[in-house]
Amino acid sequence: MAELVIGQVISWAGDPFAEGPGAARLWSQGGVLIEGGHIAAVGAADSLRVAHPTARVTDYGSRLISAGFIDTHVHYPQTGIIASWGKRLIDWLNSYTFPEEMRFADPAYAAEIAARYLDLALAHGTTTMCSYCTIHTESVDAFFSAAEARGLRALAGKTCMDRNAPEGLRDTAQAAYDDSKRLLTRWHGRGRLSYVLTPRFAPTSTPGQLQALGALWAEHPDCLMQTHLSEQTDEIDWVLSLFEHARDYLDVYERHGLLGPNGVYGHAIHLTARERDRLAEMGAAVAHCPTSNTFIGSGLFDMAGLTRAGLRVGLGTDTGGGSSFSILRTMAAAYEVAQLRHTPLHPAQLWWLATQGSARALRIADKVGNIAPGMEADLVVIDLASTPAIAQRSTRATDFWEALFPTIMMGDDRAVTAVWVGGQPAARTASACA
Repeated sequence: MAELVIGQVISWAGDPFAEGPGAARLWSQGGVLIEGGHIAAVGAADSLRVAHPTARVTDYGSRLISAGFIDTHVHYPQTGIIASWGKRLIDWLNSYTFPEEMRFADPAYAAEIAARYLDLALAHGTTTMCSYCTIHTESVDAFFSAAEARGLRALAGKTCMDRNAPEGLRDTAQAAYDDSKRLLTRWHGRGRLSYVLTPRFAPTSTPGQLQALGALWAEHPDCLMQTHLSEQTDEIDWVLSLFEHARDYLDVYERHGLLGPNGVYGHAIHLTARERDRLAEMGAAVAHCPTSNTFIGSGLFDMAGLTRAGLRVGLGTDTGGGSSFSILRTMAAAYEVAQLRHTPLHPAQLWWLATQGSARALRIADKVGNIAPGMEADLVVIDLASTPAIAQRSTRATDFWEALFPTIMMGDDRAVTAVWVGGQPAARTASACA
């Protein structure tokens, strides 16, 4: 049976960074028709009711119906250590991340955390995510199995490291290639799942391992490749000390076959002009992780400069270096970072980044990230008056964007009324609160 979901509706007909807020299509009394897990039509609610009288109707009143949020950069194994106190990147990895990731050799523990993370993400309105796993193949199987059980569109890969990590968290160049290839064969393109080649970052891979993963990417160029780039200045110094002949951080990846149009580079805060231009020339994407960048003290992402250069940019929570599972909070942090750079972001730009922009960054904009005919029916329903503080501000709004902005800045999981995944309401499970 067809489903008709009614409320305020936001859709995208263009890019608000290029076209301004007019890139959005808004219906104050709109509807989304769902058939077979896909969006069949979007438009005025009354017209859709008349045209499809047998559709089952779910009426959300004045709540906002949007494409589900997309998280372009997350470490699901760090769910349990989110909001750990007081470290910069390298110390944070050694103190919190690596000890926690050691536990993912246990398939039962990996399955427990995968389920917990995905339920927390869904509770916050995230319907697609691109995650790093650990070096353990069990961590990848656990994540994809849990995502498949929930019908999610999800992307992930085995994190590869063969140096500068503890014993038990290192593989080898050959193991990185072999494990990644087996996992890719098992999971890539299975239902709504995609495998992503995942060298953690240059300091934890030898040149041999980077070269092996570059070779595997050349064999499977349809896959994404994700890694970290220029997150902190001391990290950059470390990279250049390890790779003495590299012109800059990005050059390390390029020399080993790890720069390409399907590359997604996390953080990318302290880029040189050459790196910025080369990323744009290659058609690569970057993941902006503002809560992580401020929490770990990394720096201020240059949204205006990178989008002006033509780079595709998505938003990432960077759980658990990021301090929230919420894309709403991530939008708020992106706004705050842009303010500190004196380049404010419009609410339309923030919402686009969390949906269509992130889908573009992950090369899945033909599938998710927008409400349009033919798209997969992943939706989030947002209450624009979810708390007394937000409600009292939104009542003063004179237009849609002014009504939306308080939820961007102050909203959390209480704003998420419902989530639809593949055309079905997603269960709100107890494990999200475990």
